[in-house]
Parts: sequence; structure tokens; C-alpha cells
Amino acid sequence: MPSVLMTGANRGLGFGLVKLYAVEGWRVFACCRDPNKAKGLNELAAKSSGKVTVHAVDIENHASIDALALQIKGQPIDVLLNVAGYYGPKIVSEPGGLQKFGESDYADWSRIYKINVMGHMKMCEALIENVAASQHKKIVNISSIVGSIGTIGHGYGGNMYGYRASKAALNAITRGMAEDMKARGIIVVAMHPGWVRTDMGGPGADIDTDTSVKGMKKVIDGLKADDIDKFMTHDGSTLPW
Repeated sequence: MPSVLMTGANRGLGFGLVKLYAVEGWRVFACCRDPNKAKGLNELAAKSSGKVTVHAVDIENHASIDALALQIKGQPIDVLLNVAGYYGPKIVSEPGGLQKFGESDYADWSRIYKINVMGHMKMCEALIENVAASQHKKIVNISSIVGSIGTIGHGYGGNMYGYRASKAALNAITRGMAEDMKARGIIVVAMHPGWVRTDMGGPGADIDTDTSVKGMKKVIDGLKADDIDKFMTHDGSTLPW
């Protein structure tokens, strides 16, 4: 039975992916900050005959990641999906949510980086042996089109400075990791899920969660070793770095 571990599993894209992988018979390690508040996730796990388990992991807290690694030591993880992320205190559609030039909240930038960059890196470093012990050997870091420097000025403007910079940094560490892990047969990619109607994306986004997660899983299922130099999207297309 193949296995997947994902962060941010209690809502939005994470929960959508949990449901999809569970339906297809995967062993799912579902991680979220507070399992006591994850009603839907707990209900799904209770009906899964042990195939879905819920784990308390706050990627802002590296000790909780270390605790997870110890808990599942020796268990293969075919796909490590780093979904959890943080945009900022306001979503894009709210007043002040665009993080415009001249309105930077540098204290919040620190939190954005701690979650979106260091949290993902820590998850990969802590669980790399689990991935290496699996059959599929895949790591997918959920990024964003705003992290693509190549799209700026080509239909995509500025703004979102803290979030944009964190996703560009995530892309950089993902690409570097892909090169370092190549010799171990581990495929590491960054993926843009689309602009999705979630709590983070807001109600005016382009696509729904179901469209995004089904597309992402299809792309993940088909990942090959020569895909590591691509910035992938949920529909199988690619973005410039």
C-alpha cells in the first residue's frame, strides 16, 4: 500500500488531498496543528479502518516536526506533500491583503518565512529517510505562481511582497534539494496548485479545491526523474522560475 504524508491536512487543499488519497486506498499520514479542532479530518480517519491517521504537527515549531519523525521512524513515505502555508494575517481579497509596497509588516514577514520556507525545509530534512525507504520517492512542495520571478511584468504585477518572496525562496530550496537528492532516486518538485477558492485564496479565486487536488494528484502520479527542473502546475503545465 503506497503512503502519503501531508501537512495542512485539516482544511482547504490539504483536506481535499487527504480525501482523494484515502478514496484511492493510500495510507495517509494527515498532519495539522491542532487535531482536536479538525472535526472533518477526525471523522474521515475514524471511518478509514486505520488507513488515515491524524498527527499533531506545527511546521512553525521544529520540535513538533522532530517528534513526528521519531513517531514514524522507519515507516516508508512514498509522497511527502508539504501543503501547509501562511499568506499573512489578511487574505488577498481583504483590504490591506495585497501587501503593497510601503505597507510591509516585517514582523509578519518573519512568520511567513518561518512557515513557508524553513518549515518546508525542516519537514524534508526530518523525513528524508522515510521517503528514501519508499518505492515512489517523491517530495512535493506546494508553492505559488507569485513565487515565479519570470512571470512578473507578464500579466502578473507586484504586491504580495512577503508571501511572494517566501515562495521564490521555497522554489530555490526545492530546486537545490532536487539536485542533492537526485543520486538517491528522490524526485523533488515545486508545484503551483492554481488560484484556489480556499480560506487563503479567497472567494474570487479561479478554481475550486476539487479541481486543484485532482489535477495535482494526476501530475504527482506521473512525476519522473527528469521533471525536477520544472516548476509544475496542477494542470500539468509549467511556469518559469
